[in-house]
Order: sequence, then C-alpha cells, then structure tokens
Amino acid sequence: MKDLFDLTGKVALVTGASRGIGEAIARLLATYGAEVIVSSRKIDACQAVADSIVAEGGKATAYACHVGEMSQIEAIFEHIKNEFGRIDILVNNAAANPYYGHILDTDLAAFDKTVDVNIRGYFFMSTAAGKMMREQGGGVILNTASVNGVSPGDKQGIYSITKAAVISMTKAFAKECGPYNIRVNALLPGLTDTKFASALTSNDKVLNMALAMIPLKRVAQPSEMAGTVLYLVSDASSYTTGACINVDGGLLT
Repeated sequence: MKDLFDLTGKVALVTGASRGIGEAIARLLATYGAEVIVSSRKIDACQAVADSIVAEGGKATAYACHVGEMSQIEAIFEHIKNEFGRIDILVNNAAANPYYGHILDTDLAAFDKTVDVNIRGYFFMSTAAGKMMREQGGGVILNTASVNGVSPGDKQGIYSITKAAVISMTKAFAKECGPYNIRVNALLPGLTDTKFASALTSNDKVLNMALAMIPLKRVAQPSEMAGTVLYLVSDASSYTTGACINVDGGLLT
C-alpha cells in the first residue's frame, strides 16, 4: 500500500527554518524523504540544521534568504532552478513581529518590517514558486499564518493584521492556482514554545491569561505543528486546497 505521507524525490524549501516551528517542519519533511532546503536570514544557523538533518540520514542543504528583500527572493529561486531544476513544496514560515505594544503606538519602521516580510515576502515567494510549479505540472504551497489572523492578539496589532492577510492570500492563491495542480493551504499555530513567542511565554501573567483560554491548558511544542504541515504538503491531502487549519489547543473553538 502506498504511504500517503511519503515525500521521496520531492524538493522542499522551508523558510524561517533555523529554529522553532520552521526547524521542526524541515526535520519532519526530511524524515519522510524530502530534499529540504533550510532557509532563514543567517547561513550559519541554517547550515547547522541542515548538517544535523544529514547526520540523521536525511537530505538537506542550507541557503540564506531574507524574504523581506526582493533581491534575495530572486536569488534563492535562481539557486533552486540551477541546483534542483524544480520545487515541489514551498513552506512560507519566516515571519517578523518586531513590535509588541499598543496599536496606536506602532511606528512606521515596525509597520514596514512586518508587512515586508509577512505579506510582501510570502506573496512574492509564492509567485516565484508558483511559476516553477506551473511549468512542472503542480506543487504545494503552505503558509504559516496564525490564530491572530482570526482573532487579533492583544498588543500584536500589525502582526495580527498581516496574518489575516496571509489567510486571505492563501485562499486567493488556492483559487487561481488550482487549475495548475498547485495546492495552497495554511497552518494557523496557536501559542507555541519558540523564541519568536517569548514575549508571551516568558511573562507569567500573560502566559497564565493565555492558558486560561486554551482548552488543552498548555503551550504547544514546535514539533506539534509539523504533523499538520506534513499532511498538507503530502498526497494525504491531495484534494485539500484553500484550507486554513487551526492547531491551537482549542483556542478558537
């Protein structure tokens, strides 16, 4: 019987993969046979993850890319074309959240950085990958959004707004790219134990308030996000596109 989760022979690019949820995704996709390109802003951190995956018997390489920089988006896809000749899976996971505070006090620099990475970056990563996928007959794009895109987080205004845009972007790409056999879905993580979420998890008062609203009464581990991504990028979800799946311990229930 065919293993619906088997990714052998697939080329997968995972952004924001040097730590946290992205690293967990990269490791799991490699475990199921994908050739993973580990990407984030800093090459040393990417290389460490890629080397670890290879040491465990997987296939991985590292390539630095800041998705807030258009020239770097162009460069990584040129690299992928030259090195692999195809891309089967794109996981848009890199994100920026430089500002934690009242929405009225959001400055332009924080606004621009958040929008450039979380909206413009995801959009043009998706168009670059989508054009390659259209030529080769199909592929899968997975966007990491957030529960904040559905219900804005307190003092996380512009970040929440960009994640709502990612949800809409997922559906727009799914609708227009479906005829090319390109599936596009989104993961909506809840509170997860990462450096990215440390402003919330390291503050006991804030953390306890958050846990009170989560039916499972705990913070997620990054590895608990990766299984849903594996489903969404594999043949197990071959008729699923435009889906935005909450993995939030029941927060939005």
